[in-house]
Amino acid sequence: MVSMNRLSTDKRAQIIGCLVEGNSIRATVRITGVAKNTITKLLADLGEACTAYQDEALRDLPCKTIESDEMWGFCYSKQKNIPDEFKGTYGYGDVWTWIAICADTKLIPSWLVGERTTEDCMTFMRDLKGRMSNRIQLSTDGHQTYMATIPYIFDEVDWAQIHKIYKPQNVSPGRYSPPVCTGTKSRCG
Repeated sequence: MVSMNRLSTDKRAQIIGCLVEGNSIRATVRITGVAKNTITKLLADLGEACTAYQDEALRDLPCKTIESDEMWGFCYSKQKNIPDEFKGTYGYGDVWTWIAICADTKLIPSWLVGERTTEDCMTFMRDLKGRMSNRIQLSTDGHQTYMATIPYIFDEVDWAQIHKIYKPQNVSPGRYSPPVCTGTKSRCG
């Protein structure tokens, strides 16, 4: 039998407080004096606890207006920079976080980290539908996967896609400037 030390509740609260305030794991190590692996394990355990809480508590929500979008990120490296030995391996490259937010309360009733595929969109929308107590008004961007998913998942929904119109950019190669939104078009689903 292995005996392991356990962090006190105060020490765990201090670590979580540091992370919530935006400190990196290494900065949290320096501030708290707790080992990096211990902090990483606490963070993983906290994530599991938050997921279990969300899954149980965020049910039969009275939300009326939901906005949904996808947010791009990457693991290890951007898709174009993945080394040959990791190409096609799950967990390397582009990652998409699907997010639904209640426009009235700012509650995030559903989210999914995955790929930008119809399959992940269906999983995300099924989860969102299962958390709502009544008919919702849903707004999404113009991503095509919503068109194949939302009418299939939701029996009754007031749904519109919002397409943003951007001004063309004159930027030198290799430089990025955020585009300027000049208007929107709506399409009801």
